[in-house]
Amino acid sequence: MTTLSGSTVVVLGGSSGIGLATARQARAAGAKVVVTGRDEGRLKAVRDELGAATAALDLADTGGLSRFFAGLPAPVDHVLLSGSGPVYAPILEMDFEVARGSLDAHLLGALRVARECAGRVRPGGSLTLISGTGARRPGRGYILAAIGTAGLAAITTNAALELAPLRINSVAAGFVDTPLSARLLGDQIEQRREQLRTTLPIGRVVGPADVAALILHLMVNDALTGATYDVDGGQQLT
Repeated sequence: MTTLSGSTVVVLGGSSGIGLATARQARAAGAKVVVTGRDEGRLKAVRDELGAATAALDLADTGGLSRFFAGLPAPVDHVLLSGSGPVYAPILEMDFEVARGSLDAHLLGALRVARECAGRVRPGGSLTLISGTGARRPGRGYILAAIGTAGLAAITTNAALELAPLRINSVAAGFVDTPLSARLLGDQIEQRREQLRTTLPIGRVVGPADVAALILHLMVNDALTGATYDVDGGQQLT
C-alpha cells in the first residue's frame, strides 16, 4: 500500500460528477491535483474550491491531449479518465455519426490516454478508466453502451499487460446520482432514485463519492492491475 500524500493526480474530465468527487478526495488525501474539463466556468469553481491546477481540454483533440501531457510536471503518479456517459439508441434508429463519435471517445480515447500515460506516469503509478454495468444484460437500445463496456474491459486487461509497470484498472459504475444522470433522466430522476432506494441491497442510491473512494483505493493499492471493479450498490443482483 502507498499513499496519495505528495503525489500528483490528474483527473481528465474532473469538473463535475465522479471526476470532481475523485479530485476532492485526492486533494483531501494530500495529493496535488490537476483537473481538465471543457467548461471554463466549472473549471474556475474547481480552482477556487481545491486550489487545483486546471486546463481546458477536449479529449477528442489528439494533438491537444499530447500537448497537455507533455506540459505536466514530472512525475505524474495517477491518472483518472472520466467519461461523458453512454449513448443509447436502437439499431434501426441509430445515427451512425453519433455512434462513431461515442465509440471513438470511449474506446480510442482510452487508448490515446493510455499511450500518453505510458511515457509520463511513474513506474507503478496508475491509470483508472470509468466504465459501466448497465449494458451487461441485453436490452433494446443498449448496444453502443454494451460495446463500450466490453471494449473498455478488453483495453484494461491488454493494456495492463502491454504497458506494465503502469497499472491500469477500470471501475464499472451502475447508476450514480450525478448531474449527468439528472440530465439524462430529466423529470424521471426522482422516480429512479426512489426505485433504487427500495430495491438496492444497500438501501440507498450510489453517489459520486462512493465511486471516488474505490478509484482512490485502486490508486494506492499497488497490487491491483488489469481488472474491472464494480460499484453499483448490488444493482446487478436485483
